[in-house]
Amino acid sequence: MTTQSAPERKYPWTTEVNGLRMSFRLMRPEDKEAMLSFARSLPEEDLVFLSFDITKPEAVDQWARNIQSGRIKTLLVEVGGRLVGYGSLGHNELLWTRHLGEIQLLLGPELRGRGVGTLLASELFKLARARGLQKIVARMASEQRGAFRVLENLGFTAEAVLADYVIDRKGVTHDLIVMSYDVTGLTEE
Repeated sequence: MTTQSAPERKYPWTTEVNGLRMSFRLMRPEDKEAMLSFARSLPEEDLVFLSFDITKPEAVDQWARNIQSGRIKTLLVEVGGRLVGYGSLGHNELLWTRHLGEIQLLLGPELRGRGVGTLLASELFKLARARGLQKIVARMASEQRGAFRVLENLGFTAEAVLADYVIDRKGVTHDLIVMSYDVTGLTEE
């Protein structure tokens, strides 16, 4: 690929955001129980539109396998040693979309609106550039207006709306919005 790679940050990394000290580190398979506890602590409305059900051990096991294979990099956000959010960058070098990465962000309610999501997205952008990716994609149900606004503020643009493309935990279908962000034009701080 023709994109210039940036060096990856060394994790764990500790920082302060709006007076709250937190650590970012890469997820490992042994984080399964912490991830399940985090997921099960979330309000139902946060879980309705997840692309896979992280309250189920088999879903977190699959996630861990994808991390070990290199298909996913997940950054965990911890406050006081407790998991309070994550951001993932998925990428598959074997597909014709190998220049793309897909991000997912999920923060506990206590961290929202504090700038943590923006910082986490920025870290994922750096991981994408380090992998030589050209574009990042995010998918969400059309009802996820807050997530849409956050991504739009980060520079993502809506690419497509697919009617009745996802089904929630209650069996109701929803439109899917696909957004993208070109990381090739990013400048390093």
